[in-house]
Amino acid sequence: MLLVLGRRVLLSFVKRVIPQDPVLLSNPILQDFRTIKFRVIHSSTVFASATRQNTDTMPERRPFVRLPTDVYPVNYGLCLKPDLIDFTFEGKLEAIVKVNLATNQIVMNCADIDIITASFVPEGGEEINATGFNYQNEDEKVTLSFPSALQKGSGTLKIDFVGELNDKMKGFYRSKYATPAGEIRYAAVTQFEATDARRAFPCWDEPAIKATFDISLIVPKDRVALSNMNVIDRKPHPEDDSLLEVKFATTPIMSTYLVAFVIGEYDFVEGQSSDGVTVRVYTPTGKAEQGKFALEVAVKTLPFYNEYFNVPYPLPKIDLIAIADFAAGAMENWGLVTYRETALLIDPKNSCSSSRQWVALVVGHELAHQWFGNLVTMEWWTHLWLNEGFASWIEYLCVDHCFPDYDIWTQFVSADYTRALDLDALDNSHPIEVNVGHPSEVDEIFDAISYSKGASVIRMLHNYIGDKDFRKGMHSYLLKFQHKNAATEDLWDCLEQASGKPIALVMSSWTKQMGFPIIVVDQEQQGDDRILKISQKKFCASGPHNGEDCPNWMVPISICTGEDPGCTKLKVLLDSPETTITINNVSPDQWVKINPGTVGFYRIQYSSGMLESLLPGIRDLTLLPVDRLGLQNDLFSLLHKQADMQEEKNRIERVLGAISAPDLIQKVLTFALSQCTHNTP
Repeated sequence: MLLVLGRRVLLSFVKRVIPQDPVLLSNPILQDFRTIKFRVIHSSTVFASATRQNTDTMPERRPFVRLPTDVYPVNYGLCLKPDLIDFTFEGKLEAIVKVNLATNQIVMNCADIDIITASFVPEGGEEINATGFNYQNEDEKVTLSFPSALQKGSGTLKIDFVGELNDKMKGFYRSKYATPAGEIRYAAVTQFEATDARRAFPCWDEPAIKATFDISLIVPKDRVALSNMNVIDRKPHPEDDSLLEVKFATTPIMSTYLVAFVIGEYDFVEGQSSDGVTVRVYTPTGKAEQGKFALEVAVKTLPFYNEYFNVPYPLPKIDLIAIADFAAGAMENWGLVTYRETALLIDPKNSCSSSRQWVALVVGHELAHQWFGNLVTMEWWTHLWLNEGFASWIEYLCVDHCFPDYDIWTQFVSADYTRALDLDALDNSHPIEVNVGHPSEVDEIFDAISYSKGASVIRMLHNYIGDKDFRKGMHSYLLKFQHKNAATEDLWDCLEQASGKPIALVMSSWTKQMGFPIIVVDQEQQGDDRILKISQKKFCASGPHNGEDCPNWMVPISICTGEDPGCTKLKVLLDSPETTITINNVSPDQWVKINPGTVGFYRIQYSSGMLESLLPGIRDLTLLPVDRLGLQNDLFSLLHKQADMQEEKNRIERVLGAISAPDLIQKVLTFALSQCTHNTP
């Protein structure tokens, strides 16, 4: 899933990615529900027949407990009938389940849903009706009680239920749109990540509890009905001629948060990738032309990922659809990717190039998840950073392949990389990987650190390993865990086996502690060799790190010289506070630069002599744009950290003097210096 507010991709696009207001309507909710003992409503309020005494203090939250494993699903047979007028839906669930341990209870996730009836049919046995439904509202669970123990083996769990097409843009919800004639209508759409499939049907709503799905939708015959898989049957509803029953093919084994269905009015454009996958982009009625660019991107992207991972896309089709009311930027539902309209639609006449780049990145991001996230899924939400950090990196790799004229990696440095450095230098930052207990904590820790720093350290890892071994490790990981679940350490193991490098040790220093180092560099010429003295210390925006225990990182360091600025001359792994490196055959007149391509996730502080030697490379532009950008950014970030502000000002002005037309940057420098002087005691 791509969170628009969690990342900054293109500054010129910020004004166009503000979420639309959710539709707020008041209407009688599910008036024809049967009366049952408990009633669960959004906001985790339970209305029961017994009165509840008011208290002045909030009760202490119970520790979160994951679902028991004595019963788990194998296949969900799900039929839903949404009412687009009254904003309700009826559902029937027939789930094939496996009973691992004899029990008289089945515990599932359930929220904002009223269960009407429930029963269990053991394989070859008689149906057992549930005698009670106990809703645990705080944990969004329901316990189905049976009069006798369900014996070990297979069976079918049958549940009839009703729910609301809510206006909260999560679960199974209503999306408001206007027809070309201006009439206001509603679509029924889904958004299940992280834990909202339970608002559409009772289920085991945890990423590690995977199953297959057979989905049917009963919809008005003039509406489009979509789900993860292709349609295999479409027939009139026997009880109402105005309705159609649409049946979809069985899905692969997948997590509940990746299930999706959409019912509404849409046009589409269609294409086929070079490897035979049918691709459709669904747009609002009358705007099919605006889906052509996204179609072009998707048709190019699928073969790229097929080749890069060396694992074929496992579904026969993929649909990309623009949703009018959508909280996130996009969501990677397997085979049916949902998007905010601004993240998918391009007006051929009026959209600017930054909008095209944004759409290309978002499409690349979500299609990467079809392998990394959908085919192999994190075991628990603790590892969600890897899902999103990886997709946030490889989307740029994909766009760079499909549209090399975009110079997209320079934009990555100016957006994701720089932003991540700025945020992670703050005292209130947090590690990339944070243990998640209750799923509600996902939203609390999932931010630009997860996306942008996650993407930046994956980019650094890719550079450290090398593309060939990285792809080999990714292929091994996807094959080993396909249709299963994995943890972060599983990927490190596969990459370590492919590369022979200490990946787990290196990456744990970047993912399990907050912050990053500043690399301090000085040099000395000895004959034809250049001696570099390199040290690391924690970089803090608030000033020098004064803690007793200064953290250390295992820092992959690359070095290039003026002889060939685009080629790395030496790679080392800094695994101690300081070290000395010898670069052979470097003449005294050649400059030496750390971190070519601005790939390493750290700041660099050069000695004055090294900085002076880089000026010719800036003047004649032999130093690449992304390196000039990184150098400038490091210098500005160091401004307020120097004891002698005037000396640092002179250092930066020497660099600015080497840049053509530095007037604008000079004004920024003057302002920054004034702010630093004002804030310095």
